Amino acid sequence: MRRNFVRKILGFGLAAAVLTASFASATVVGAQELELTVTAPAGAGGGWDSASRSLQEVMMATGNAKSVQVVNVPGAGGTVGLAQFVGAAKGSSDQLLVAGITLVGATISNNSPVDLTQVTPIARLTGDPLVIVVPKDSPIRTIADLQATIKEDVAKTIWVGGSAGGADHILAALVTQASGEDPSKINYVAYSGGGEALAAMLGGQATAGVSGYGEWQGQIESGDLRALAISYPDPIEGIEAKPLKAQGLDIELVNWRGVFAGPGVEGDDLEALKTAVDKTVKSPEWQAVLKARGWTDYYAPAEEFKTFIGSETERVRGILKSVGLAN
Repeated sequence: MRRNFVRKILGFGLAAAVLTASFASATVVGAQELELTVTAPAGAGGGWDSASRSLQEVMMATGNAKSVQVVNVPGAGGTVGLAQFVGAAKGSSDQLLVAGITLVGATISNNSPVDLTQVTPIARLTGDPLVIVVPKDSPIRTIADLQATIKEDVAKTIWVGGSAGGADHILAALVTQASGEDPSKINYVAYSGGGEALAAMLGGQATAGVSGYGEWQGQIESGDLRALAISYPDPIEGIEAKPLKAQGLDIELVNWRGVFAGPGVEGDDLEALKTAVDKTVKSPEWQAVLKARGWTDYYAPAEEFKTFIGSETERVRGILKSVGLAN
């Protein structure tokens, strides 16, 4: 399916709207009175941070929450933040976590004692293509050039991206494997925040980098980074880089993100959170954010998202095993 990625819209501030209707019962806090803390289990500048702050902005602008605070807890691919969230948010009606495929991979590759089965799925939000880039002055101009570089010396091919075992790492490993080299031997430098990985790319400290397309869209469009390929199976209107599949590599990967409540949140408290998030992501204001940031709508409600988490965990586990990143 072709999707339209719209260039970043400058100054896309959202007008606050006060919703007067209340869906709360007499004994339970309704969505409009929610005072939330959203944990982004990574540093500033990455996809989880951006998604958390966008959710914060739109929930408040649409009146689906009274106040929303975002806290960053970086470390170990998100597993540090996840562990803190599992402990602090148990039964809590005022805490949310934003996470995605990278955290699934990190919990597996790090043998984490906590994983996403211990929190409560609320909604899947976005699903974006990853992009493989090189610095603008790199002699590597195509994905075939990158594969040749990998084959020449896999250890000297320096990749940068998000946390170890996450979606960026998985894609780098799959490309290495498709190039005929051992993916467990790749030289991958992991960063907890997208800004750090971007700085390494712009500073010429890496051969290639991987990130969500939306995070590096500005630098690609300015010419500071050269996009070689995207991880979607089909071309995307507005993106010049072709899918890996169209360039002879049987690889596809969706960088999805979703929102979760703590363990043991149930009943009216859970329904209030689900309703608040669902109303938010169905709003025109959220659609404006998707367009402005170049994100793809990948919405799924709580029950569908819960089923997806189970199947996605097994799929990622299989990929990580195949490339030597999990037992």
